Amino acid sequence: MQLDLLVLRCQQLETSRQFYESLGFRFVAEKHGTGPRHYAAEDAGFVFELYPAAANEALGNTRLGFRVKHVPQSLAQAPETTTREFDGTRIYIVRDPDGRKVELREPAS
Repeated sequence: MQLDLLVLRCQQLETSRQFYESLGFRFVAEKHGTGPRHYAAEDAGFVFELYPAAANEALGNTRLGFRVKHVPQSLAQAPETTTREFDGTRIYIVRDPDGRKVELREPAS
């Protein structure tokens, strides 16, 4: 089994796009039929989409984890950071614009 799609509903769509772009994602604007304008990033068969949340839509308690190059540069967009160690790897935990926890770790060298 392989994850190939992740869709997040966002209260602050543009701010969320900027946040995830700071982690290395490159989004393009899309609109399918009468659906809402949203953003999609595709890499190696994995599609990550950001959609606007409806006014009464709950965002849930989603937690994400990404391997990103140059974690310190990515942290510039996320001033509140906690860290922990796991199996000798430093993991940085930040919150996205909608309050979801996002774990960042650099690929092993």
